[in-house]
Amino acid sequence: MFVITADQQGSRRVGDRVDDLLARLAAWQEGRAGVVRGFERTVGDEVQCVLEDADAAVDVALLLLRWGGWSVGIGAGPVDQPLPEHARAGSGPAFVLARSAVEKAKTRGRPVPLAVDGTVPHEADDAEAVLTLLGVLRERRTTSGWEAVDALTAAGATATQERVAEDLGITQQAVSQRLRTALWAEEQAARPAAARLLRRAQGPHHQGAGA
Repeated sequence: MFVITADQQGSRRVGDRVDDLLARLAAWQEGRAGVVRGFERTVGDEVQCVLEDADAAVDVALLLLRWGGWSVGIGAGPVDQPLPEHARAGSGPAFVLARSAVEKAKTRGRPVPLAVDGTVPHEADDAEAVLTLLGVLRERRTTSGWEAVDALTAAGATATQERVAEDLGITQQAVSQRLRTALWAEEQAARPAAARLLRRAQGPHHQGAGA
């Protein structure tokens, strides 16, 4: 399992943003496979969820980093069964690991405010390294790059650059240039690697298919 804990940064300065975040995450969670316990407020300005799918963990971690203002900790490992109805009442190694990870994510000097702790520490470190690179890549993406990426994503798996060009009112060549500059292909290639490393970080008895 993967427990993700996100703690708001600078809440005294900007106010509590948890309700706004939960509303945005509700749209992400809707119909999404692999969500065992959806995001909810745990205590103060912190939210938490439980996932069984590593790809979903990668997606939501990068989404939180893009939105900004959150320290993100991922705990990879077993959870005590049966899971209670609410994530905040859960227990087990993955919850403990998520807590230690989010505290690490808050430390200064990190390229992005994200950390991963797992049952297999070196695999967790590797997963964190790849996710950090992805976070930095996305942080440096320009507004025009995000427009192309978001349009391609919204159009679905069968989308073509021709359709994206029509949606944005630009040429196909411009779309291609934006996607190259945004390192979209490189991000897509690295995401599965991050997910595989997260699965391995759970330990040999919890990796599941595709490990």
